[in-house]
Amino acid sequence: MVDSLGYRRKFGVIAPSTNTSVQPEFDSMRPVGVTNHFSRITIPDDPVRNDEDFLALIDNIRGTIMDSIDSLMTCSPDHLVMGMSAETFWDGLDGSVELQKRVEARAGVKVTMGSDACQAALSKYGSIKRIGVVTPYMPVGDQQVIKFFTDCGYEVVHLKGLKCPSPMQIAHVSEQELRDSINEVNDDSVEAIVQVGTNLAMARLAGIAEFWLDKPVIAINTATYWYALRENGIEDKVQGWGSLLSHH
Repeated sequence: MVDSLGYRRKFGVIAPSTNTSVQPEFDSMRPVGVTNHFSRITIPDDPVRNDEDFLALIDNIRGTIMDSIDSLMTCSPDHLVMGMSAETFWDGLDGSVELQKRVEARAGVKVTMGSDACQAALSKYGSIKRIGVVTPYMPVGDQQVIKFFTDCGYEVVHLKGLKCPSPMQIAHVSEQELRDSINEVNDDSVEAIVQVGTNLAMARLAGIAEFWLDKPVIAINTATYWYALRENGIEDKVQGWGSLLSHH
């Protein structure tokens, strides 16, 4: 017997309790027969005014992430998806690999992380080396993102850190602000644009931006859900979220 709705795959997703973007975006990309089941990493919506506050936010996430995994596994998901991104980039490529090992050991199933998904997504567009990046983070978080992409062989030509004032308010960044940020990190030398931070609602806009920029624009929620599907042998093409989901 299999789950009546998630008969192809049940995805367990962990996301911060302050995040209101990743769940609706993932659900909008969901093929028939795949279901998403969320567990919240309980954190306060404390102000983030500087690097010190941002580091406190990361510590809050680390303090409860394993509890959220334990809660999630009671519904017996087939695969775990990280609906949060800052921690997946922390300490570069080595830190990402170590986090994946810890999470998989705790969950007992394979995990898809945003850091790996971005790298896998970029590889689908040929030999891209120079990227522009948009984040909601403070500089200390931006440095970790740069380190990860540098470790993976990419050059971050431009980065726009939005310095969002709290984890919940990341979701308040408008599509107009995100559009302006995309344009700010773009120039003729940039081969692709990557957005990180799962509470930035940029999946729809990224697909639109590809039309006017004529280059890949990769939103982390799109990349993560795409990679989770493909890692589970689900090759459905989903329209409306850019070329990654519709063509790769």
